[in-house]
Amino acid sequence: MADDVWVFGYASLMWKPDFAHIESQPARLFGYHRALCVYSFLYRGTPEKPGLVAGLVPGGSCRGVAFRVAAKHWDKVHQKLHDREMVYDVYIPKWMQADINGNRQQVFGYIANPKNKQFAGNLSNAEIAHLIAAGKGTSGTGIEYLENTLQHLEELGIEDQKLKTILRLATEKS
Repeated sequence: MADDVWVFGYASLMWKPDFAHIESQPARLFGYHRALCVYSFLYRGTPEKPGLVAGLVPGGSCRGVAFRVAAKHWDKVHQKLHDREMVYDVYIPKWMQADINGNRQQVFGYIANPKNKQFAGNLSNAEIAHLIAAGKGTSGTGIEYLENTLQHLEELGIEDQKLKTILRLATEKS
């Protein structure tokens, strides 16, 4: 690959990219929005007691962070991302468009796979909060995941009232 690659993060990738990158910039992804719509069987739950994590679903836009990866490191970073995100094939790797510093750029990311058994779809706030409160996996609890997501969104100047409501409901349950 001749050019550097931008990788889009909208949840845990924002605070734990775990890959070499040159820089990170606030970005707005077009055509998809963040939703708590993926049952977590590993990182924030188990198959017997799933947690819930975010995925990108069609419609609208999503603000997050774009990480610029040097072209010479892309193959290694791409493999690391694949190993992290594709454990259960709950995501679909995809090239998309995002605004980064006023410029439209191609970005690489992962969208939720609605055909996967871990796709939760549209759950009520109460159902989401229950899964977030109960979720615990190899990377920690659902509450920690949601708190970190909200903290990093706030650092970008993004207010997500739905996620705040879910966190309030989830912490009331725990």
